[in-house]
Amino acid sequence: LSGGEMQRVALCRALLRRPPLLLADEPTGNLDEENGERVMELLLAVAREERAALLYVTHSRELAARADAVWTLHSGRREA
Repeated sequence: LSGGEMQRVALCRALLRRPPLLLADEPTGNLDEENGERVMELLLAVAREERAALLYVTHSRELAARADAVWTLHSGRREA
């Protein structure tokens, strides 16, 4: 499997258990733009429908803008 395929399989495995907290480290990192958008839409929809918390890490300002709250880190410390 490619890196993107492995990432999608891991995401499906995690979502099967319907966790109350979803942690996603660069959930779109190994994906092309179209599949990255699909994955983010899925994560956001699952979190909303299951009333789960979604915490994701991203370098993308566009993805960060979709969050309810954003923490920016620089050298391991939160920026004001």
